[in-house]
Amino acid sequence: MKYDFNAVVQRNNTYSLKWDPIFLEDVFGRSDVLPLWVADMDFKCPQPVIDAIIDRAKHGIFGYVFREHNYNNAVIRWNKRRHNWDVKEDWLVYTLGIVTAVNQCVQVFCKPGDKVIIQNPVYYPFGEAILNNGCQIVHNQLIKKDNKYIMDFEGLNKKVKDPYVKMIILCNPHNPVGRIWSRDELIKLGNICIENNVIIVSDEIHRDLTFKGHKHIPFASISDKFAQNSITCTAPSKTFNIAGLKTSNIIIPNERLRKNYTQQLRRNSIEFANIFGIEALIAAYNHGEEWLENVLEYLESNVEFIDEFIKANIPNVTFIKPEGTYLGWLDFRNITEDINKLDNILINKAKVALDSGHWFGEGGEGFARINFACPREILESAMTRIQKAIG
Repeated sequence: MKYDFNAVVQRNNTYSLKWDPIFLEDVFGRSDVLPLWVADMDFKCPQPVIDAIIDRAKHGIFGYVFREHNYNNAVIRWNKRRHNWDVKEDWLVYTLGIVTAVNQCVQVFCKPGDKVIIQNPVYYPFGEAILNNGCQIVHNQLIKKDNKYIMDFEGLNKKVKDPYVKMIILCNPHNPVGRIWSRDELIKLGNICIENNVIIVSDEIHRDLTFKGHKHIPFASISDKFAQNSITCTAPSKTFNIAGLKTSNIIIPNERLRKNYTQQLRRNSIEFANIFGIEALIAAYNHGEEWLENVLEYLESNVEFIDEFIKANIPNVTFIKPEGTYLGWLDFRNITEDINKLDNILINKAKVALDSGHWFGEGGEGFARINFACPREILESAMTRIQKAIG
């Protein structure tokens, strides 16, 4: 392996949301916890990205910038090469991040009082985006079967009949349960939504982080019918660990939807790009593939480490092995179903900061999400702390 992902990079005093003691104190009530929560990696990003940023910084002028053909072509080629999806240049719209994009979608395509479906337990900013924009959440909870999550199509078919349901937010790959939805699952969901005039907003930010034996399928790539009724949210941020550069690409094949969405961006004056984000994306998509293959290999080895450690040392905890992402879903319900007791065990006894399962909504109680995109030394320390705290 060309890259050393075992190297521990000191992240304190770097304004890190994940590691800064002040922020940890604010969220978890103590600053001495080992943080495996916020979804960024503890690995240095690809060297070509670092070099591109340094070269741009040497120029010394950081004025307003725009995205041009080199940027667009990097995005288009990546979609074709990695996902066999022919994306047209005029489909691309840009935002500062996927959470921004989801909020924009709710603002544009829903009115206050309308309803939006999410498949919980799911990334909690989805629910915040719905409520903060005056809409209502409709929970269509995933079904856990044989230690794997599946969609509740029967429930979905009933809930989309409500005329106030205007949108569903699809998470693919799913955060936090790690599912990569199959073509058949996506087709079934897409047909149900189209038959009931429900727009699909597909968050595919983790799409490049797919493990062996699984394949991510962009929802809009399945058919033109699906493409015309969907908005796909993508970014290089999770793939290459550049979330702080605030660069994401929203793919909207439908001209009417794209025009309405773009108008909302202008109303909020968030059209301009991050100068270093542009350079980073071009370098990452054009020269970062070797790094990605290496990091995927390392992440899969971390998955196997967690699985073997739990089976050998904490058998009353269940690990739902992810098909993609670098986020693991741990089931502690055999220890306790009381969310306060579980938080106390993890935070105050183990001194490990994970994302509490109840943050992800109904169906998350008694679970926790662990970010395993870190050196093995850190991961092993966290798992050992959890083992000792449980006893």
